[in-house]
Amino acid sequence: MIDRDTIDRIYASADIVEVINDYVTLKKKGVNYQACCPFHNEKTPSFVVSPSKGLYKCFGCGKGGNAVSFVMEHENITYPEALKIVAKKYGIEVKEKEESEEDKIRQNNRESMFMLNSWASDYFVNILHNTDEGISVGLSYFRQARGFSESTIRKFGLGFCPSGGDKMTQDALRAGYKEEFLLSTGLTLKREEDGRIYDRFRERVMFPVHNVSGRIVAFGGRTLRTDKKVAKYQNSPESEIYSKKNEIYGLFFAKKAIQQQNYAIMVEGYTDVISMHQSGVENVVASSGTSLTTEQIRLLARFTRNITVMYDGDSAGQHASLRGIDMILKEGLNVRVVLLPVEHDPDSFARSHSAEEVREYIKQNSQDFISYKAKLLLADAGDDPIKRSEVVRDIVQSIAEIPDSIQRSFFIKECAQLMSMSEDLLVTEVAKRRVNSLGDKEASDFIQRESRQYWKRREETPQSEENLVIGNLNVGSSLESIERELIYYLVVHGAKNYEFREGRKIIPMNVAETIIDEMEVDSMRFHNEVYNKIYDLYCTARKEGRILMPDELATHSDIEVCDAATDLLFIDDQYAMSEIWTKKDVHTTSESEVLGKGVPKAMQLFKTKFVTGMLAELSARLADNNISEEEELQIISEMTRINRLKTILSKKTNRLTI
Repeated sequence: MIDRDTIDRIYASADIVEVINDYVTLKKKGVNYQACCPFHNEKTPSFVVSPSKGLYKCFGCGKGGNAVSFVMEHENITYPEALKIVAKKYGIEVKEKEESEEDKIRQNNRESMFMLNSWASDYFVNILHNTDEGISVGLSYFRQARGFSESTIRKFGLGFCPSGGDKMTQDALRAGYKEEFLLSTGLTLKREEDGRIYDRFRERVMFPVHNVSGRIVAFGGRTLRTDKKVAKYQNSPESEIYSKKNEIYGLFFAKKAIQQQNYAIMVEGYTDVISMHQSGVENVVASSGTSLTTEQIRLLARFTRNITVMYDGDSAGQHASLRGIDMILKEGLNVRVVLLPVEHDPDSFARSHSAEEVREYIKQNSQDFISYKAKLLLADAGDDPIKRSEVVRDIVQSIAEIPDSIQRSFFIKECAQLMSMSEDLLVTEVAKRRVNSLGDKEASDFIQRESRQYWKRREETPQSEENLVIGNLNVGSSLESIERELIYYLVVHGAKNYEFREGRKIIPMNVAETIIDEMEVDSMRFHNEVYNKIYDLYCTARKEGRILMPDELATHSDIEVCDAATDLLFIDDQYAMSEIWTKKDVHTTSESEVLGKGVPKAMQLFKTKFVTGMLAELSARLADNNISEEEELQIISEMTRINRLKTILSKKTNRLTI
């Protein structure tokens, strides 16, 4: 057995475009890649790879999945064998072993930590909005000092940890969470001298940190006290579920906008990200309270190859921006730099400008790294020839980091013109740096990156309407269509909440909870066995006190589950959840309203089909000449009951479809 940590590292490292490119030639089309499907004969490409989702899908034969499942399917091998092939490509050592009790305990502990963080996030939100201290201290800070709207505060899950030393810890213990997990997540600290436990984040406003799939892995807490002896920020420590170098703050909220706009804006802090999002500029992330790391850059590269670094306009901000430039270049990404006016940081600039003004400022003031670095360093060097030569060496080192030879050539030419130097001399210096600093692996990576540069900026892959069926149900829809829509809501929107309107009443509901409750109350199952597997996984997760996330299904070891989840995740959410409803003259203004109509409707239609099937089964039994009189009466009684239920369901369904 391959341990969970190794599997997670394999999935985190695997670039699906790189993996599949080893088997078929992919061509870029918009934000995705396209090719003729390797699993069936075709002349017109219908095989699509989405780098941002880490998934592939053939709209011809229907096969889909992730990097590992592609290797499984293509090579006709087992899941562990496919994991080993992908691991070898990325230099990851795989040690197989039997899953021990210790492994099971460790995995259970990880899930317990995720569950505790989720509880803590809800707890901090509740304190912020529903206690005198939270409202007067935390909420007033977010609203007045930061100018955050209610919707922004809710979107990012901002909260407040109460004063009192150990209030949060004691409330967590009373809620049934164990001290060991409070300590391992860093929510709670223990004094060495007396063993007393207390809250790490007491009396701080709280910023939850989500991983790329949306699970809360850590927290940042800011003090509002003016005492300089108190650290301004406290952050969760490294743990089984949190590694600072692997997380990017705000990426979960920004990844869709980054993919659509094909560039990411990198800022420094939590409030920079939040204010930019509130202004309407959503392709913004931060390096999660740490210096930019290679792992963070590689994670961001799954969504775009273009990064714009935006820091404060003061001298410290300018020099801070230099630290990450070479790292970004080394990973083969394109980097530009935007300096804000001296009086601003991204937070204040976003609060005082509209989204259009922010975008226009970026467009007019972004510089390539050569121009930026040269201007900044030459200003420091003045007329000193030795210092100016050091500036040239610094820029040459940056150029040498670029893996693409065409880009290197372009920047060498620009540097030669800017510095009034011989282009041939700079070419020689760059070549020396590359020979001295690059080993075989980086040379190999360079060749692969270079080949990918030819495929840029093509038109986005159009999706045929036949694949976008969500929201198009009616009473005449097939059982297959109804089950597909219901499982779509579970997989894609299971973690989301919506408002169900019944007359004048508005009832808050959760998608997964609604579907599971409705299925369980009538002991219903899907006709499609793969959907039953997915449904059972959600039921298991519910018993564990959590909601299953889509990426857990897309990377599942069961290939059928993986295929079905991929198929659903490839549906264009925006089109499926708004365009089709608009065509049917159901004019909704929010996702919550769409779910409030779609989920109950799909559930009622499914129940109607389900009871119709039960009636058909009972009718067949009634036609059996060998049944006893007692059985016949029982069947008739049951059919009467089910017919009443069918009548009730039909009335509800008619109301929902009018």
